[in-house]
Amino acid sequence: MSDELLNPSDLRDRGFKALVAALGWVNAVRFMQQFDRSDYNYTVERHQILPDWNAGELVARAQQVKRKSN
Repeated sequence: MSDELLNPSDLRDRGFKALVAALGWVNAVRFMQQFDRSDYNYTVERHQILPDWNAGELVARAQQVKRKSN
């Protein structure tokens, strides 16, 4: 461990990576949410932004895009 003073961006980046390593992605996010409560509701916004595709539709569209790019 270093006593180096990190800039705020590096501190956040390294700190979150340490949390993910110790807790896993989901629990690291849950831990951070305890300190930064917001009105943002990912689930609601996700349904507003993303199309209503099932897995089969997603695969079919990805294959179409791949064919067009070849």
